[in-house]
Amino acid sequence: MSWLIFAILSAVSAALVSIFGKIGLQNIDANTATAIRSVIMALFLIGVVLFQGNLGKIPEIIGQRKALLFIVLSGLAGATSWLFYFLALKTGKVSQVGPIDKLSVVIATILAIIFFGEKLSFVNGIGVALIAIGVILTALH
Repeated sequence: MSWLIFAILSAVSAALVSIFGKIGLQNIDANTATAIRSVIMALFLIGVVLFQGNLGKIPEIIGQRKALLFIVLSGLAGATSWLFYFLALKTGKVSQVGPIDKLSVVIATILAIIFFGEKLSFVNGIGVALIAIGVILTALH
């Protein structure tokens, strides 16, 4: 059940990104703000790795070409996500941008089915469909 606690904490943290980001973006460039945010995140995460004593694992990860490739691709996808998210927050309402951003849940589920052969139960399918419907409804207000 630790995954559930971490997922809830992730959701709360992501919600705070929207609120703090919207406040911080007033009268500044969204892309520059995203760059500053990423530097802060990198420094924080390096601190976590140091605290955990895992700095020595970096060469091991770099040595695994396939893992490194997909970590790089994930980083690029995350960076573009942040850029677009902050650009949307700059001019949009948090109450619309935040939920639309969560369309990523629907897209990730579809991609997981295609690439990993994951199966959705009927109830899970309904949940994903409701997320999509919710996104559409929040975009219309």
